[in-house]
Amino acid sequence: MFGLLLFILGLILTLWAQFRVRSNFRRWSRVRSRSGMTGAEVARRILDMNGLHHVPVEPVHGTLSDHYDPTAPAVRLSEPVYSSSSISAVSVAAHECGHALQHKEKYGALVFRHRMVPVLNFTSGVAPWLLLAGVFMRASGLLLVGIAFFSIAVLFHLVTLPVEFNASSRAKRIMIQEGFVAPDEEKGVNRVLGAAAFTYVAGALVALLELLRFVLIFLGQRDDD
Repeated sequence: MFGLLLFILGLILTLWAQFRVRSNFRRWSRVRSRSGMTGAEVARRILDMNGLHHVPVEPVHGTLSDHYDPTAPAVRLSEPVYSSSSISAVSVAAHECGHALQHKEKYGALVFRHRMVPVLNFTSGVAPWLLLAGVFMRASGLLLVGIAFFSIAVLFHLVTLPVEFNASSRAKRIMIQEGFVAPDEEKGVNRVLGAAAFTYVAGALVALLELLRFVLIFLGQRDDD
């Protein structure tokens, strides 16, 4: 029963985070920044002023599909962000540039997260099968290995938090200093980036709850044995 409650709590957190980020993005997408700069223009300005002239700003399909690709490297902005001058657009664009600045400066948490990716790609593919096999076959050994592999995904979520918060902090500081948004527009910036940050917090909490649920199942199996 407790495991079911953890699952329900995780589902509620996920849905609430998605609702917050989408509703705040929509609301502030209707408010034009007084600078009149589009997301693409803000991104280009931030990159150039930090010596990242070689990093392109590219449009991508979809909504909330914005990201910084360190392998290209490139800042990729969704269509509602690339060509819009809304508070939402300039906030998201500046945030993605924050990741580009982290990459340039070899920000510790970002470097560690990148190094985790090859291991995570393997463990995240194997862990669900080990966990399922461990639960349904009542095989404590398989379940324990699955928990160990799943713990790497949890660690990745936790490492992502300082990366995202730092990128948002950089974005807000630059936007105010350079006049991309006016001081009275900070509220909108904080709402958009705060809601986006909450999705990562929720993701980490959900991962921790899932880990706890499987640990409890494992302990229950050990007690039965």
